[in-house]
Amino acid sequence: MNLPATASSRRSAWVHGIRVPTLPAALTPVIVGSAVAARHHSLHPLILAATLAAAVLIQVGTNLANDYYDFAKGADTAQRIGPPRIAASGAARPSTVLLAALATFAAAAAIGAYLMVVGGLPILLIGLASIAAGLAYTAGPVPLGYRGLGEITCFVFFGPVAVMGTDYLQTGHAHLDALLASLPVALLVTAILVVNNIRDIDTDRRAGKRTLAVRLGRRGARVLYDVLLLGPYVFPFCLALTGGIRWWIVWLPLLTLPLSVRLISVVARTEEGPPLNAALRGTARLHLAFGIILAAAILI
Repeated sequence: MNLPATASSRRSAWVHGIRVPTLPAALTPVIVGSAVAARHHSLHPLILAATLAAAVLIQVGTNLANDYYDFAKGADTAQRIGPPRIAASGAARPSTVLLAALATFAAAAAIGAYLMVVGGLPILLIGLASIAAGLAYTAGPVPLGYRGLGEITCFVFFGPVAVMGTDYLQTGHAHLDALLASLPVALLVTAILVVNNIRDIDTDRRAGKRTLAVRLGRRGARVLYDVLLLGPYVFPFCLALTGGIRWWIVWLPLLTLPLSVRLISVVARTEEGPPLNAALRGTARLHLAFGIILAAAILI
């Protein structure tokens, strides 16, 4: 495949490969975990900045690694519906994409060294496991994304691990309200992956990529998406029961419910094409908006 003709098109391919619209998925759990920590009267700006940077770098490294390994395994082809990938579009050599992924993970590990000093062994283990999961999603003998395990991996690492890890870094303790706050974050970030896999269901099936959407089929994957978008609205009330949110403000995250309903409608009536790309971006925006509002509710 020929390289794009202009430097602009190559830059565009890198932006798409990094998947900039989905990067807030890495920010939201840190925002929510920091709100929980602040409610427990402990929030350090330098630790927060380092946590945000490490989280985004791990997400970028994961996206670049996926770009390389999906191309190498034949999952990214000319028939792909989503935005162009770097290796598949010819914007860069596949080896360059892999090197960029490894360099990004190395930068995350360098920041993680500081966070390990702050948080000790638990943070070291979280950091190593997060990088390993980012690589194992599409790499290795049993790539998680190709075995229908991508969603559970996403749920765990972008939910409880990230939110509770952030809270632990700031406070030195594990809190029940951090766990409860992590669950709606986990559900919504998993929905981003589910709509992505609904969009790619045909090309993934042909490439032997047995995502959960491929295993469930479109109807089952849409039901899962609906559950993931509506389930989060239960948890503010659970937080109120434990004192994590005051009862008079528990309704605040419900402000995002109309967006959830609209996205469910789009995904329900769309088989393929640009509307699903728009739904993916909309789900990412919903995840960020819900997380910011939940964090505000926790802080009030």
